Amino acid sequence: MRISLLIIALSLFSIVSASAQTKADTTIYAVVDEMPRFPGCENPDSSLEARQRCSQQRLLEFVYGNIEYPLEARQKGHEGTAVIAFVVEPDGSISNTTIVKNVEGGCGDEAVRAVGLMNEAGLKWVPGKKAGKPVRVKFNLPVKFKLEEAKPYIMMGYDTVYTELDTPPAFKAGDQALADYLGKAVKYPASGVDSCLLGEIDIQLLVYPNGDVRILNMTDYNDMGYDFWFQAAFAAAGTMGKWEAASFDGRKVSSAYDMTITFAPAAASCQTRVASYAKAKKLAEEGEQLYNAGDQEGGMAKLNEAVALFPDNAAFLFMRGQAYLNQNKFSEACMDLFKGRQIAMVTWFDNILRVICK
Repeated sequence: MRISLLIIALSLFSIVSASAQTKADTTIYAVVDEMPRFPGCENPDSSLEARQRCSQQRLLEFVYGNIEYPLEARQKGHEGTAVIAFVVEPDGSISNTTIVKNVEGGCGDEAVRAVGLMNEAGLKWVPGKKAGKPVRVKFNLPVKFKLEEAKPYIMMGYDTVYTELDTPPAFKAGDQALADYLGKAVKYPASGVDSCLLGEIDIQLLVYPNGDVRILNMTDYNDMGYDFWFQAAFAAAGTMGKWEAASFDGRKVSSAYDMTITFAPAAASCQTRVASYAKAKKLAEEGEQLYNAGDQEGGMAKLNEAVALFPDNAAFLFMRGQAYLNQNKFSEACMDLFKGRQIAMVTWFDNILRVICK
């Protein structure tokens, strides 16, 4: 009997010992062998130091890309550095977010909100390690809030482009004359007839004080190709000297003007596709209006119809992708925005894509 009791006691001791050995380490460390890193920098060919530097840069890009200066802080002129503490868990998630140092006017709360977006977006940090094992690590993040007087212009390369204007740039003969000119100047390329290529190209013109113009950006939402780009650029360049420049503070300044050039084949064999595109465009516009008015279900239904008709139209994909993003449907938003980016070759959503695409 004593031997049996001894065996049972030893067995229980073994179970307790094994349990103690496998129990997770819940200690929150301030310093570890390898500090946690914000994701997106794990190039195996780079050094640990390089990955840490990259991580810090990506973290700041994420936080400052999502921070909105609180209205109360702006109105009352509050500035300073808030310090937010959080724990990076062994699985890479964020927990225990607190304000260590605050700035008045809601700045600390806004910094906490921005940090919380990491979990909402499903971002996973590379966890900190101690003795080669992932552990819980406390991370302190300073977030600077500084009011700066907004400048009335931005720099685009060597050009000063005014965004604050007293009067905008205008085609001297009027908007209808501009539309009539583009209707005549834009020639549909013969290379697109066989496949009935159609769609829109957005052009952003820089209008100089003397009325000269230069193309700043050109966006092809349907990947129509070089022949269409040439026609759009040629037509836009033909407006040289026909503009009244914008004004600011009593003088003429350089500013941007956006125009859309539509390409539709006139061939009889393409008219069914032309009509289908007109229908899809109307559906997309109505869907966006419904969504913005609060009817998400009705808006999404129309956007889905538009994309179904023209699945490779980047403009439609961007509309639906942004709607998905507003609903926190990150996987669907990633698919639409990434596909649209590949078609239109734009970089507008790159910071967002790094976050929502896993």
